[in-house]
Amino acid sequence: MRDINRARQQMGARLKELRLDARLTGRQLAARYGWQASKVSKLENGRQTPSEADIQAWCDAVERPDEAPNLISTLRAMETLYAEWRRQLKLGTKARQQSWAEMEAETSDFRVFESVLIPGLLQTGEYARLRLSQVIAFHEIPNDLEEGVATRMRRQEVLYNPAKTFHFVILESALHLGMAPPDVMLGQLDRLMAITMMPRLRLGIVPMRAPLPFAPQHGFWIFGDRAVHVETVAAELTLTLSDEIEQYARLFDWFTRVACYGPHARRIITQTMEALSA
Repeated sequence: MRDINRARQQMGARLKELRLDARLTGRQLAARYGWQASKVSKLENGRQTPSEADIQAWCDAVERPDEAPNLISTLRAMETLYAEWRRQLKLGTKARQQSWAEMEAETSDFRVFESVLIPGLLQTGEYARLRLSQVIAFHEIPNDLEEGVATRMRRQEVLYNPAKTFHFVILESALHLGMAPPDVMLGQLDRLMAITMMPRLRLGIVPMRAPLPFAPQHGFWIFGDRAVHVETVAAELTLTLSDEIEQYARLFDWFTRVACYGPHARRIITQTMEALSA
């Protein structure tokens, strides 16, 4: 969200600059189009997102129509950063899973961090069914559970592509939280054991008592150097600014330093399985 607010504020600053260069007051600009005077202030201070029509009208008023195409392009890019779940999921979970598969097909280097969930590419069918059934119930979207699960499972074929590399880091808490009943979780943990043996794939587990380098506020996926995807309850953020991507990459590196890999990771998984079976 911070990325979106920054982009909105930058656009507002540019609109204000254009108005001042044209020696127009905010009231004069608003009066020309019958706008409320407060609209100009909100647009210039990043408290309201302009429409494409607003941008075109603004550039005409300040006699800078040449600025309109760039500003409209910026607006469209900004709008892709924030997509409401209901709009994305209105066709059901299958369509959303297919969209993820398209992004994964275009990426060769994956870095994934999760604090409370097993990442989708590593899930068993039973675990995925629980996750997607929750999404369907919470967002009240079409119930295409079986199609969604099947598509998520097909997505996992990307793990065997020799042209791609994967690095997953998860907190040990994701192995213990009540996200699945014991029998489902045992199957999921067994799947993670097998994952640790795969080529071109690294799985790190941050132990429960490890000193965390930063508060794990949410999970995130880094797609090469192109974008970071962050899921919230109500929306998905797509961050594309280079400094934002760099921040997430740095945070990922910090967590890798306290994560356990190979035999140490397998020991954590085994101990969790033993505790569940007791």
